Amino acid sequence: SKLMSYTQGFMMLHQSCVDYKWSLNFGNIALMWRGGCIIRSRFLGDIKKAYDLDSNLQNLLHNDFFKQRINECEGAWRRTVVRGVMSGIPMPTMSSALAFYDALRCERLPANLLQAQRDFFGAHTYQLLNGDGKYIHTEWSA
Repeated sequence: SKLMSYTQGFMMLHQSCVDYKWSLNFGNIALMWRGGCIIRSRFLGDIKKAYDLDSNLQNLLHNDFFKQRINECEGAWRRTVVRGVMSGIPMPTMSSALAFYDALRCERLPANLLQAQRDFFGAHTYQLLNGDGKYIHTEWSA
């Protein structure tokens, strides 16, 4: 979960560079945060190394070190979220981080399902994925 929070944060910084024409040194930002009292983490040194290897890195999960770390931890992360939820323990940060991770890896995001739900409840129409651009409505009753 912590790795995903760093991934999200650096993705936001990267997008800010695009939107506002900023020039940020992400490796130096990681080192600056390492000196703080709240955000400190051993990952920050690894983040610095990742940006030293590729200053245009858009997503930490595209770096081999972080890809390996997430692959090593994914199973335990999923089991932890499931056990917490099944025990009635709120896990909003861990579960939303996992959902974000899954969304990053998903070719077709849940927005497709959301469009269908909106059409079902309010006849809002939706577009098919075949790319013809037409909006359609489905009569959803059985």
